Amino acid sequence: MSRDLHPTEGARLLLERHREAGARATYKVAIYTPTEVFESMAVLADDGAIELQPTGAPAELHAALEMLARLTARAAAKRRVDGLGAWPARVLRWRGTGRGL
Repeated sequence: MSRDLHPTEGARLLLERHREAGARATYKVAIYTPTEVFESMAVLADDGAIELQPTGAPAELHAALEMLARLTARAAAKRRVDGLGAWPARVLRWRGTGRGL
């Protein structure tokens, strides 16, 4: 399987779980554009709080990654109640150019 996540347009947002400890998880995060990749780390808490380190990406891409991290954090408690692992191993989303990116 190819790990080339560079889209032909828009951006791909990736969260890969690095470590988890109960109500918190650390994720390696990345934003892939057709020509660049921006990487960082984020700490997510199941109360919806996040700590996202700077990515160096343009503001709109960083904001999209921040929203994905926040949504993942907010969903953790519900996933646990539903009998699933609170912290998914990988979250990958595509954002097209029509969404302000």
